[in-house]
Amino acid sequence: MSPDVVISLGQKALEMALILSAPVLLITFLVGLVISILQSATQIQEMTLSYIPKIVAAYITILVLGAWMLNKLLDYTKELIINIPTWFR
Repeated sequence: MSPDVVISLGQKALEMALILSAPVLLITFLVGLVISILQSATQIQEMTLSYIPKIVAAYITILVLGAWMLNKLLDYTKELIINIPTWFR
């Protein structure tokens, strides 16, 4: 296995991790931002108020996009398994 193959595999793994985590992270970031703006506007400075909406948003995002995420991960895994013989020639 050449160093180029290892670097390519690592790059693809990092890309897949970013693609799969980005929707959940972005949605929870946006929900947290909206909650923070509302807290600033109403002058409610309770730190624990934003946790429940973020958790609910992450849960809903995973429910909605879970099938897509799983298909993406399965395709990546199948590609890895199929290409194993070509890497060790």
